[in-house]
Amino acid sequence: MTDSQWINQLFATIDSKDTDAFVGFLTEDAVFVFGNAQPVSGRAAIRELLVGFFASIRALRHDVTDAWTLPEVAVAIGQVTYTRLDGSSLSVPFADVLKMRQGLVSEYLIHVDASRLYAP
Repeated sequence: MTDSQWINQLFATIDSKDTDAFVGFLTEDAVFVFGNAQPVSGRAAIRELLVGFFASIRALRHDVTDAWTLPEVAVAIGQVTYTRLDGSSLSVPFADVLKMRQGLVSEYLIHVDASRLYAP
């Protein structure tokens, strides 16, 4: 699988809200940080966090405009569109930094300003 295919598969699991497939990309002791939220550690805790987050929105879509991969890090940048439960949407830029260990993500750092996602 090419690096581009790997990145596309990763974001496809997120955009389809497939938590089980997503955590398969992670090491057992992975750390996940969404914006300025507190870090979450471990596959089970990350899965639980994402189940709750995915239930709080109708959909999301990542348009990756650029990505770089090296043996120990991958970076993806683009635009993410969140569809709220009421059908309205919010599009914001994102930059994800993925620290890698043995082909899996050991740290998933999401740089995004989603502060308006739940705004009235």
